[in-house]
Amino acid sequence: MAQLRVHSDRIEVHLTPAEKALAFRSDDLVVQRDDIRSATITDDPWVWIRGIRRRGSEIPLVVAVGVWKYHGGTDFVIIKGKRQAVVLELAAGEFTRIILSTNQSARLIDRLKLTEPPTEADASHD
Repeated sequence: MAQLRVHSDRIEVHLTPAEKALAFRSDDLVVQRDDIRSATITDDPWVWIRGIRRRGSEIPLVVAVGVWKYHGGTDFVIIKGKRQAVVLELAAGEFTRIILSTNQSARLIDRLKLTEPPTEADASHD
């Protein structure tokens, strides 16, 4: 299963050798945190797949790994079975969306939350 690393400025999705082979991709995914518009947890990631597979592998309801193209852009998909997944909506970059099965969905969402910078009103209440 792909390993996720959340940094202060980016998220890295490190694909296993098997996932790289199934996706016909040689490198890992790197998404800038500023490019993430939203993150959603879903119990049925299969309904989130849109468009047609452009590059990758799929056995419906078993595994889907690769790039799906639709009229508005491209999505990267790593779905395995009926596992919970995170859907990352992106504002810029290589993909419009990343759909990723993970056992750590809630933890990933928590780590993605950005704290608001203090406002002037907050600073004046010292």
